[in-house]
Amino acid sequence: MEGIAKTARAIDNVNEVIGKITSWAALGLVLVQFGIVMMNFLYSEGVIAVQESLTYMHSLLFLGAAGYTLLHNGHVRVDIFYSKMNEKKKAYVNLLGSLIILFPVLLFIGIYAWPFVAQSWQILEGSIETSGLHIVFILKSMILLFVFSTFIQGIAISLHSILVIMGYEHLEEEELVEGV
Repeated sequence: MEGIAKTARAIDNVNEVIGKITSWAALGLVLVQFGIVMMNFLYSEGVIAVQESLTYMHSLLFLGAAGYTLLHNGHVRVDIFYSKMNEKKKAYVNLLGSLIILFPVLLFIGIYAWPFVAQSWQILEGSIETSGLHIVFILKSMILLFVFSTFIQGIAISLHSILVIMGYEHLEEEELVEGV
């Protein structure tokens, strides 16, 4: 059981690191947006590449941090019954939710996104604007980052749930992420 716990914690740590890295996109987003507003206000000028960079930062922030958000229970959940359940019942709900909803949805997204992203990489797709960012293939790759980070976090949630169900783990969410 120690190997399962270590694996789950390792996945938690991966998503913790991804979340901390992607959180810098929020600061970048605010600073770039402020710069765009100031450029428009002071000089009535805009730079398409800088404006497009906002889309990239939004993508990194929301798609890249999905696994991190799942790690910290930040996703919307119907909490009417869940909040009143004991730890073991919550573990069953989390395990079944991962197996029945999370994994199939992520597999569906991944399977359908893969050719879309691969084609973009094959042609090194760029912006439709001449002075835009010519790295649209990286933007589209964020879909696969979302699938990857959320899928591995789903595995960690499933492993933690199995450990709770079997009586080997009674850790709160804050105690799960160590060493980051």
